[in-house]
Amino acid sequence: MNNRTTYPFLYFLLMVFCFSACIQSDPNIDKKGEDELKSHEIRTEVNLNKMTFEEVIYVPIYSDIYADANNQKTLLAATLSIRNTSYADSIFISKIDYFNTEGKLVRKFLDNTISIQPMGTVNYVIEREDETGGAGANFIVELFSRNSKVKPLIQAVMIGQAGNKGFAFSTDGYSIK
Repeated sequence: MNNRTTYPFLYFLLMVFCFSACIQSDPNIDKKGEDELKSHEIRTEVNLNKMTFEEVIYVPIYSDIYADANNQKTLLAATLSIRNTSYADSIFISKIDYFNTEGKLVRKFLDNTISIQPMGTVNYVIEREDETGGAGANFIVELFSRNSKVKPLIQAVMIGQAGNKGFAFSTDGYSIK
């Protein structure tokens, strides 16, 4: 190859590398390349009607907040965290629905029931650029267990930045059953 063909080829490779480095990876894809929630899907049928514990949890999420005197909206990334605090019993989740500020269903995250093993956790991220929820967004999580004494912990953690300041805060889920 001479210099006339080498330089454009190298420039092309450099551009491909730069663009591929800029592509954001999905935070909800696990190490196996599966969606975090899909990887917890139950492969066998579970009769949720025979469970002794049933709960519906409301989790407030803030997709954006006003962070300065000019009322400029600051976008936030939000992580829904569902934690099984039981040493012995799995919990089963049949619904994770995401609603916007107006109360309209934005997204259903589950097609099938998922399971969280004892002491396990499922996290799901609403990316900062996702403005569909708004300041009053929320999740509804419906869960079940065979043990009536389980005490799952469901929270949301929001992070963001305004100028050179970063911030993070969390919200707790509340039973609405």
